[in-house]
Order: sequence, then C-alpha cells, then structure tokens
Amino acid sequence: MDARSPSSAFAGTRWSRQRLDALTDAVEPPDGDDDPIRVHAPAVGDPLGTVPRLTEPGVERAVSRCREAAADWRERTPRERAAVLDRFAALVEAHRKELIDLVQLETGKARRHAFEEVLELPLTASYYARRAPDLLARERRESAVPLVTTAAVEYDPVGVVGIISPWNYPLTLSMTDAIPALVAGNGVVLKPDEKTPFVALRLAELWLEAGLPTDVLAVVTGEGPVVGPALIDRVDYVTFTGSTETGRTVAERAGRNLIDCSLELSGKNPMLVCADADPGTAARGAVQGCFTNAGQLCLTTEQIYVEQPLFESFLDRFVSATESLALGATFDYGPDVGSLIDGEQLARVESHVADAVERGGTVEVGGRHRDDVGPYFYEPTVLTGVPEESVAVCEETFGPVVTVEPVASVEAAIERASDASHGLNASVWTGERERGERLASVLSYGTVCVNDTYAAGWAAFDAPMGGVRDSGIGRRHGPEGLRRYVEPKTVASSRIGPVDEPPFLPRTWFVRAVTALAALQRRVRQRFA
Repeated sequence: MDARSPSSAFAGTRWSRQRLDALTDAVEPPDGDDDPIRVHAPAVGDPLGTVPRLTEPGVERAVSRCREAAADWRERTPRERAAVLDRFAALVEAHRKELIDLVQLETGKARRHAFEEVLELPLTASYYARRAPDLLARERRESAVPLVTTAAVEYDPVGVVGIISPWNYPLTLSMTDAIPALVAGNGVVLKPDEKTPFVALRLAELWLEAGLPTDVLAVVTGEGPVVGPALIDRVDYVTFTGSTETGRTVAERAGRNLIDCSLELSGKNPMLVCADADPGTAARGAVQGCFTNAGQLCLTTEQIYVEQPLFESFLDRFVSATESLALGATFDYGPDVGSLIDGEQLARVESHVADAVERGGTVEVGGRHRDDVGPYFYEPTVLTGVPEESVAVCEETFGPVVTVEPVASVEAAIERASDASHGLNASVWTGERERGERLASVLSYGTVCVNDTYAAGWAAFDAPMGGVRDSGIGRRHGPEGLRRYVEPKTVASSRIGPVDEPPFLPRTWFVRAVTALAALQRRVRQRFA
C-alpha cells in the first residue's frame, strides 16, 4: 500500500489558524473562565484552533434566542423558506473547494470522501426546496359527514430542533438534518462534535449569507456530556447520530421531557454475495463499502458472507484490490483511504484485529498501524476464519476492518444477517437484479442495496434512510425526513352547527337515521374506493 501524508495541517489548503479562530465569533461565549476546547488535525496531529467550551447557561441563552428568532421565521411561507435553501445550495457549490479542505482538516479523511460530503449537500437542499411547499401544504381529508362537515390537516413547525451531530461526517450529518428542519419553519440549535466544530461554524456563515435570519440556526460548542443534556432539556425535538449506547441515553432524556426524537445509531452491516454474482464487481463494491472514510461510516460493510462456490474467486479479487489502496490525506485526489479520527479510535481498531487473530482468525491483507503516514492511519484490513464470538464479529469496529466468511447457501447468509441486534444497512450481490430485490425484501434492515453497498440507497434523497432494532428510530431523507419536524393539526368544521341530534327529532328516530346513514356511507366508500 502506497503511503502519502500532508507535511503540515494547513499546507496546501485555503485555511489558516487565524481564519478558523474568526469562525468562533458567532458562538455563544462561555460563562466564567474560558477553558477552550482544542481541535487537532488527525492526519498530522497538529493543532487547528480552539472553540468555546459552553455549559448549561450558554446553551440556554442560545436556545432562547433561537426560539425568539424562529417565531418570525415560521411565519414565512414554505416557498420563501425554500428560496433560502436554494441560495444556500448555490453558496455551498461556490465554496466547494474550501469546504472540502475544511472537512479534510478536521477529519483526516481522503479528499475523494470529503468531496462526497460536499457534493451531497446542495442536492439535499435542492430536493427539500423543491418538495417542501407541497409536503407542507394544507391537505383535505375525509370528513365525518360528507357535505355537512369538513376536515383538513395543517403542518405546524415543532419549534426549536436540537441536532447533535457526529465527527465522522460533520458536514453531511449536521446539514442533512438541519435542512428539512429549517424549511419546515423551525429554529435549529446544532451541537457539532467537539472534534469537528469548524465545518458547522463555516456552514452557519453561509446560511446567514443565503438570507437565513440571525439566530434561526445557532451553533453551540462544548463537550457532549454537558451540552447534550442541556440542549435536550430545552428544545422541542432532538436528532442524534452516534452510538447505540449514547442513543439510548438521548431517547430516555427526550422521553422524560415528552419530546420526540430521531436516532441514527450503530450498524454492523452485512454484504451477501450470491454464487451467481460477478466476483470482480462484488470485490470492487466491497472496497467502497468497507473502506470509505477509513471505515468510519455508519453504513460501512463490516461482515461479508459469500456463497461457497464463489468464495475463493471473490476473496482473491478483494484482497488484491485492497492491497492496491493508497493511504494518505493530502489535499489532492491521490490517496484512497484517510486517517482514523484519533488515538481512541485507533486503539479500538487495533484491539478488534488483535482479538480476531488471537482467536484463530487470519489477516489476509492489512492489519498494521501506519504511523509512518500519520499518527492514526491504519491499513485496510481483510480477515477470514474469525470465530463468531470474536469482538470483530460481535461489535461495530467503525474502522477499515472487515470479516469475510464462506456460507453454504444464500439462505444461510440471510439467516446470519438476520440474527443481528443491528439493522441499519445491508447489501445483496447477484447476477439477477430481480432476484436480489426479492432477497432484499426478506432482510430486516432500514436500507438494503442490490449490487451496491450503500451509495444507491443513501443518495436516493426521496427515499427514507434509517435503522431498525439497535440501529435507531426515525428516518432522514424523503418526505419522512421533513414530516418528523412538524406537528399535524386537524382543522374540522361543520356547516350546520353542532353535529348532534336535532332537538325536534325523537332520539330513537335519530339513532335509526344515523345508523342507516353510516351504513350507506360505508357502502358508498367501498364502491368508489
């Protein structure tokens, strides 16, 4: 594996320490003595800058101002709010290169993967700008008594949405949730991960430039255990992306506050390779599915089940393709795989591989920490013969590590994939797409891709994305991603006053008349359904 690394954090970028420091001017100042959070560049370990370490009073002030600003924002029409989204999308496209640089600086990912984040954002904004006016429009519904009563549903913003976003995709996983919340008429208070705060701060500047009123989107920086609870206690809805363990805590606190939440949590995602699949195509898909962003992606494939007749052919191609990957995080499109985020993540990956080997597993390729490239780089790693009880099989690694296992039949692969606590993303590979779709319908996962690992599903912005079981609740993308941020309100009216028995009609006659009318109404609706 070729190795490439940047010489220093800011070399070759459009950023400097001074420019990053200027981004923090918009953050709520902390109370008391300032003990800022220090942010580092994972690719080289150099410091990037600092951000305020907010506590509960700072969060309270930010939410209060956001709530006040959102009161006027919600009065704008959906089309007026959509126009701001369109301008924001155009600004992201205009500043594409600097945003890619910034994502790389904060995460250490390869440029091609940072590009994917920035590419997606304008597409998401444009989708909701186009669809929101219709999705938020008043809807007529069947009324209780046709011609006598009416019923309609209106969609009101929930108020202030709190978004707690992770470090692995700091641009995508903050704005994909913020965009529909904003166009629905809500205010947003965004808490980025303390490892990657500057992307969120730069995007907040672009929102203001696009015409979003001040304080409708607020960014609060600080430690998760402090800022997270303070935020959940003050907002009207919370969106969280992160680990299942933390997600349970978020859900519990939201429940105590009687607010709704959506949670995208951990995944242990399987790839099923049928005997009729093309081994080269499947191997190419596995490289993308397993090693994008150094495996630090909730949709990453971590377990591959291959029907026995294709196992050797697939494995040979997969190992060969993995060996050819170039490590590095230079600010060009050369490297294929970037850095892990920090030492804690590196230690997790190393421990999972070590446990697999100790239990009898084989490292087919990779398996080494590459500190010659940068402090947290780890080679893309393919493991075989790993026992079921090993940590790499039982737990999410969230790194560039995958296990490959032969199975006797596709039914056995489905059984293995279905016997899992997580249910975020899966993929099926076969020479017959229709067969793949039939197999996909059997798998209980939030998204199942056929002949693709995750991109076809994630990039289908009109389709919902989320997990089942320990992988979370709620959905982002599509109409579902917008409707989670509104409260449906029924408006019903009567043309005759109270819908009750008329004073001039005996009660027994009224009961008979209503019974006959209800039966007639049911038959008419059945006939014209």
